[in-house]
Amino acid sequence: MDDTAAITAAIATNVRAQRTHRGLTLDALATRSGVSKGMLVQIEQGRTNPSVSTLTRVASALGTTVAKLVEVSDVPTVRVVRRQDVMTFTHGGSVARLLVGADQPMILELWDWRLAPGSHHDGDAHPPGTREMLAVLEGELTLTVYGRSHAVGPGDAVMFTADRPHRYANEGAAELRFVMTVVEPRELPDH
Repeated sequence: MDDTAAITAAIATNVRAQRTHRGLTLDALATRSGVSKGMLVQIEQGRTNPSVSTLTRVASALGTTVAKLVEVSDVPTVRVVRRQDVMTFTHGGSVARLLVGADQPMILELWDWRLAPGSHHDGDAHPPGTREMLAVLEGELTLTVYGRSHAVGPGDAVMFTADRPHRYANEGAAELRFVMTVVEPRELPDH
């Protein structure tokens, strides 16, 4: 089984397991996540490799992390993620690498992002209380939150409340590279 097939199979198994563990129907998960029931069926049957945005919405609705949904095996006490095992998502001019993640005692994810010149990624709102911290390694990031844009250059860092839609954009002529940590409260929203 190649890497993509292994990841797709892991996502299918993990989404189904997380959904059933919480006693949610496909309809209930579709309502919570804003992802269509048809897409959820495709994900759970391993017939599609969902985008980062779709996985983020599903993970948030399940009260877990994208890392947990793409995880091929259980996380040991110490986990070294080798370069070849890092989960990579591509979309347009964006490459996002989920370096490592955890969901206990809080949800944490560490990402390595690259955006080609002129590219952007629209992030959906995370659950209330979620924070993101980014450090720009190369290029200049234009971060937009609540319609207000912020320029973040090489060596700069930013932290923001990510429980609202946000955009990462590369408006420059060179590739943009940044690392990002997502910190999300562990409590499930009451529905």
